Amino acid sequence: MKLQKATRKKVKIRIGISGVSGSGKTYSALLIAHGITNNWDKIAVIDSENESASLYGDIGEFNTIQICAPYTPEKYIQAIKICEDAGMELIIIDSITHEWDGAGGCLNIIEELTKKDVNHNSYTQWRFVTPRHQAFIDAIIQSKCHIITTVRRKQDYQIYKNNEGKISVTKAGLKEITRDGFEYELTINLELDQLHNATSSKDRTGLFANQPSFIITEQTGKLIKDWCELGIDEIKDYTDKLESCTTVEELKMFKSILPDSLLKNEGFKKLAIEKYNQINKQEQKEYLYKENNEEYLTKYFEDVNIYNQNKMLTDEITKKIQHN
Repeated sequence: MKLQKATRKKVKIRIGISGVSGSGKTYSALLIAHGITNNWDKIAVIDSENESASLYGDIGEFNTIQICAPYTPEKYIQAIKICEDAGMELIIIDSITHEWDGAGGCLNIIEELTKKDVNHNSYTQWRFVTPRHQAFIDAIIQSKCHIITTVRRKQDYQIYKNNEGKISVTKAGLKEITRDGFEYELTINLELDQLHNATSSKDRTGLFANQPSFIITEQTGKLIKDWCELGIDEIKDYTDKLESCTTVEELKMFKSILPDSLLKNEGFKKLAIEKYNQINKQEQKEYLYKENNEEYLTKYFEDVNIYNQNKMLTDEITKKIQHN
């Protein structure tokens, strides 16, 4: 156990994409994946959605692994390992919903265990299933590959009693079909609507947080790639280059070579704005000084000319008086 300074390192991204049927989860995941890797050969899709990923085979020759029922956590873990051993850079798990709510998934396993063991209710059976589900989550978190997961969403409902004691059911928005808390394991979580617009419900990168909804493209993946690859050395290098700028023109040239992830990084933006204000203020001072100095010199030379003219006139008058 050692206490040390926190440093920014290159990382492998964990992205969640959720939405209802037809919202574009698989296609969006593929676009982000290619933006990150720039190589279809290094992308693998673990497909439990009836080969839906293969429908997009025309956009690139990526790899697929088909998973069929039973959708046990162990089957997903095995598929992840196959992708890692094959040298994949990015794995898309499409979707994780089946591991939770599919045939042979966690909820189904609980149901079957409860039927077999009448002496224990479903709550007590979780002591057998939770470790299996957690092993699946750990396989995602600890993978040496970038991971994108897709998850289905469904209408959620709330049940409550009114003042008269009557039970009412109301709609409570859309809910991800996976175990509660999965979002905590992600770096970015994007929610898609039926028009394919994405909004972030969680974003540790700062690239999409508090931004208006947007359509996912390969550029989205490129932004994420830049963020992943910016380790402490790269950030320090760009910070040093920022500090070395001495004019507004140099700052403009420096901005043109910055990766998009740094342009959207709030911390770096703050440093750049402070540097700009500092340089701009200094340039304004120099300009005002120059203007004032020129004004002074102009007035000085005007006064000198008047003096010289008067002196010449005085000398001429003096000569005439002496001559007479």
